[in-house]
Amino acid sequence: MEAAGAVEGEAGRGSGRFDVVRRGWADAVLRNGTPAEVGLDPKPIGMALERVQNFTRPSAGGHPLFAGAVTLLVHDGVITNVDAAGWALRYADAAGAELPVDQRVAMTPDTIFDVASISKLFTSIAVMRQVELGRVEIGRPVARYLPEFSVNGKAGITVEQLLTHTSGLPSWLPLWSDYPDVPARVKAVMDVAPRSTPGSAYLYSDLNLITLGLLAERVSGKPLDVLVREDVTGPLGLRDTGYRPPRSELHRIAATEFQGARGLVRGEVHDENAWSLGGVAGHAGVFSTARDLAVLGQAILNGGRYGDVRVLRPRTVELMLTNFTQRFPGNAHGLGFELDQRWYMGALASAATAGHTGFTGTSLVLDPMSGSIAVLLTNRVHPNRDRGSVNPARQAVADGLARALAVRPRWGDSAWTADAPNGTLTTAALPAGTGRQTVDFSVFVDLETSDRLVVQASADGRTWRDLRVLSGHGKRRWERVRLVGEPAAHYRWLFVRGTGLAGRGVYVDGVRVSDRSGVLLDAERDPTALRANGWHATDR
Repeated sequence: MEAAGAVEGEAGRGSGRFDVVRRGWADAVLRNGTPAEVGLDPKPIGMALERVQNFTRPSAGGHPLFAGAVTLLVHDGVITNVDAAGWALRYADAAGAELPVDQRVAMTPDTIFDVASISKLFTSIAVMRQVELGRVEIGRPVARYLPEFSVNGKAGITVEQLLTHTSGLPSWLPLWSDYPDVPARVKAVMDVAPRSTPGSAYLYSDLNLITLGLLAERVSGKPLDVLVREDVTGPLGLRDTGYRPPRSELHRIAATEFQGARGLVRGEVHDENAWSLGGVAGHAGVFSTARDLAVLGQAILNGGRYGDVRVLRPRTVELMLTNFTQRFPGNAHGLGFELDQRWYMGALASAATAGHTGFTGTSLVLDPMSGSIAVLLTNRVHPNRDRGSVNPARQAVADGLARALAVRPRWGDSAWTADAPNGTLTTAALPAGTGRQTVDFSVFVDLETSDRLVVQASADGRTWRDLRVLSGHGKRRWERVRLVGEPAAHYRWLFVRGTGLAGRGVYVDGVRVSDRSGVLLDAERDPTALRANGWHATDR
């Protein structure tokens, strides 16, 4: 096999392309535009937005998946779509009794959301700023900066292990209910013992980020909310992003859950532990809008700069997007950012794709390989947290943007792509030739780990033997393939669908079969040379 590799392009070039892998940092300031303006197909986006809208309507279970949502998509620095659906405030009680329509609050593009664990990104950036200032080293023990953390076997836990969730700390503690005040809750975090040997396992933990928030406060001498404001939201102009939003903005804030004595939580952090810590914590507490999160995302795609403002050095951003947890497959994690998580990144997922989700129903996906951003903000915990997983909506949004991007044929006007499990693309019967045959074709592969494309040959069209198996998750590559073997009457490409979530798929282009007598079959010249079953021709 001769691999031509991925089509490469500099940042800002290759608009609308999924098969063009960007190199280097982008250099964009967000502006409003249309999908067509940056070469996107609006149909997959429209279908994705319709799915999100449908999730705000009652299903067979009798209620919507979430009360409302705001979806925002970006490609090449252009905000191509902003869509608000449903209600920011819909319910009168925890049981789901609906307010009269005239008492509800409609979702709007500038609705402010409790972004829950997306807050962890702001904390991580604040910590990395302290690294840039020389106050923190990621390879050093946390106890160097927080001596009280060293108890119960934690003396060797490093800052890096907190950032990558490899510290061994438990996922959470019931701080709000088991401890009487903020000092006792902070001491509980400092005193907690690891569940596993630090560095031996991946375990996502709120306590990692609570500790990092405390560390950032200690080394800087400033409260975490001040650090985030001075180092991130202020420089980037994120006017609607921060902790403890003012009551004057309550009319713009999406409602969350009815929580016992707290009643309807709206304008205060939903997470009970963050609330019990005063509304400012390393793991939760940030409120934001879709556009503000997109600005943050673009700053990351730009290598830490947005317009004339730099909030992080390029090397710092590179580290934040580097997989530090390769020894724990399926849990790729940079310094703060999650990586390569198809369960919410959908077909945008790759080894380079970064993001985070939030328990309240939020997600942010950054795809450096295509220069794209997908933001989905929902209030899925309104009126309670028992409505079901929001992941289908997250996947739909990311898939819609990915499928709006083109995969351009390499040789002719169109390529063949598989659209059904076990679909086949088969050559017509070959004319008699002489000697060994050579099969040439180009293939684009972006598959889930368990998917594969099998190239097969047959003497009679009934019994098939495998010639080559292609796979590869998230590599987004065109390859020029040459297979040499004994004479066969037919060749075919079999797409085998695995058990995971789908990637962008496979594309076959430029099929040619030849032997010493010359070309026996040229699919680009003869449209009847291939028979499709579960495949179709496409020019993108």
